[in-house]
Amino acid sequence: MALIVLKIDVDTLRGTREGVPTLVDMLRDVGAGATFLFSLGPDHTGWALRRVFRPGFLKKVSRTSVVEHYGLKTLMYGTLLPGPDIGVRAAAEMRAVRDAGFEVGIHCWDHVYWQDNVRGRSNDARWTCAQMQRAHDRFVSIFGAAPSTHGAAGWQMNEHGLALIDKWGMTYASDGRGDAPYRPIIGERVLSHIQMPTTLPTLDELIGIDDVTVDNVADHLLTYTAAGGPGDAAAQHGPRDHVFTLHAELEGQKLAPVFRDLLRGWVAQGHRLVSMADYHATLDPATLPVRQFAWGSIPGRSGELMIEPGTV
Repeated sequence: MALIVLKIDVDTLRGTREGVPTLVDMLRDVGAGATFLFSLGPDHTGWALRRVFRPGFLKKVSRTSVVEHYGLKTLMYGTLLPGPDIGVRAAAEMRAVRDAGFEVGIHCWDHVYWQDNVRGRSNDARWTCAQMQRAHDRFVSIFGAAPSTHGAAGWQMNEHGLALIDKWGMTYASDGRGDAPYRPIIGERVLSHIQMPTTLPTLDELIGIDDVTVDNVADHLLTYTAAGGPGDAAAQHGPRDHVFTLHAELEGQKLAPVFRDLLRGWVAQGHRLVSMADYHATLDPATLPVRQFAWGSIPGRSGELMIEPGTV
């Protein structure tokens, strides 16, 4: 039986309040585990509109109906409207996820600010650590305990952030994209935590490409997790484990019917749907490859992000 790790990124106030409860209900219906990663500071989603001149951004917006998914009010946060503090306004909703038995962790402090600046601050340990520590402190204030894991906003990370994850004592995180778990290395220093990268494409990376639509995207993605499908690197050994990233603003709202079909499809394929903590418990750090931090691009997503390079 292969595992499908469900990693849920929560980017906005609306996603926390509306998308998250919907996802909790759907996951409970099929007995699935999952990890919810929260944005814990101000919601400045409107700032993302500054990416309009980036290669590929307009194409992605046209394919995925950003206004429909995020809502006009959310897209004004940080521009025509002040950005609400998610951790203050939606702390109860976050705690309800933990109380429902799901793993919770850090996504970021300010999603757009982090995503748009972290690469340019790769030489600025002070800025990186300050942003991440604000999220850590807010998490503790909400949940009364330190977070167990981290998943970077937009899969945007730098070496200082990875080092801080080790310093916090986290044993696993999912900050980038790739094919399988590994231990990151910075310079000549091998970090102690395990990176469990997102291995499957996201729904918004598939919709609108090669005749994939909202109506058939679930069936398309299920081919990746079928035995012998494109996501099965060793078909003779049966299906492999995967990490799937979804968003409270998409799969928890407009794309909820698609996600419901995915959940049922994965159950029918015989997969076990688990949290990041469950997945980590199956891994032996001594057997994992060691890989350098790297940036790269992936199909269906604009810009570059943290990827899994070759084995050191």
